[in-house]
Amino acid sequence: MIHLNVNGKSYSVQAPADVPLLWVLRERLGLWGTKFGCGIGLCGSCTVHVDGIVTRSCMLAAGEAEGKKVLTIEGLPEDHPVKRAWVAEQVPQCGYCQPGQIMQATALLARDPDPSDETIRHFMEGNLCRCGTYPDIRRAIRRAARERKKK
Repeated sequence: MIHLNVNGKSYSVQAPADVPLLWVLRERLGLWGTKFGCGIGLCGSCTVHVDGIVTRSCMLAAGEAEGKKVLTIEGLPEDHPVKRAWVAEQVPQCGYCQPGQIMQATALLARDPDPSDETIRHFMEGNLCRCGTYPDIRRAIRRAARERKKK
């Protein structure tokens, strides 16, 4: 039995401790927003936050997440500045990688509320997008940063 705190809710899940967190989120908790991409932590589609740290959920054993706070795309409020910026800039094309992109961008803005273009490129480079929405993603991150400054 694994005990997890996901998006502020407590769960007890029957699963081997070594099963990837991604599969517990998707298959056991029904949180389908976190995507399976490469399965080896290289594409970023499965990005979540664990105790505020960007984590590839395909590479973390669910047992290692016990006692920590897991945040998935479903845990971000709909009015979150990054989600709003994504919609305003019409970033998604196929949309598959976007939850991971948004979780990565959210972590970036938590660390650096006014990132430079170079910082954005560097921080986001581990999240791949087959549609090539990178310029739109950077524009959305800059928009979210500006909107956060106004508040």
